[in-house]
Amino acid sequence: MLAIYNLLHYQFALEVKRKAALGGLALYLCGSGFIAYLCFSLHRNQLTPLVWSALFWLIVLFTAISAIAKSFVGEKRGLDVYLYALASPQQIIIAKMIYNFCLSAALGIGALFLFFLLLGNPITSSFPFFLGLLLTCLGLATSLTLLAAIAARADHASILMPVLGFPITISLLLLAIKITKNCIDGLGFESCQDELLTLVAINCMAGATGYVLFPYIWRS
Repeated sequence: MLAIYNLLHYQFALEVKRKAALGGLALYLCGSGFIAYLCFSLHRNQLTPLVWSALFWLIVLFTAISAIAKSFVGEKRGLDVYLYALASPQQIIIAKMIYNFCLSAALGIGALFLFFLLLGNPITSSFPFFLGLLLTCLGLATSLTLLAAIAARADHASILMPVLGFPITISLLLLAIKITKNCIDGLGFESCQDELLTLVAINCMAGATGYVLFPYIWRS
């Protein structure tokens, strides 16, 4: 646990030093929300709750992919060897997943408040929607972190990452959109239980897969 804590502390300290990366993500998020606001400010009747949901999850998806893709791709040459001397591969992948979850969850919550501010709030059942948002961000973090490690070992990693992540993110988005629709319709927590449990199962499988496979990727 101490090694995971130290790795997390290193990741957060490194992110604070690289303010340009966080600023770029924040600018992307605010710019996307402001463009959506400009598109629908004169035609509010065209911004249906389903359009709101589609725009929200698209922005969350692309922002999370941009944030998680740099987990291994942007690291300096030889840093993996140094980290391998300090901690085991399992501890490294767990720390990366926790950090990416915190980052994607912060971006998702930021996008949510931005949408509430600029485009209104069509959500009537807040608790299941917020829980679904956190589980979706966790699913993106657990699955895309391993894909980022795979892409970092190949050429053209920035292109390979979205291609590998597309099939996984689609399944997560379908569940998230179904939860959002139920929350917009005001159906309550019971109507979202199956989708929430499916998200939990996907997160467990993605986390276990990364935990088992990452040591082999690390040594390659």
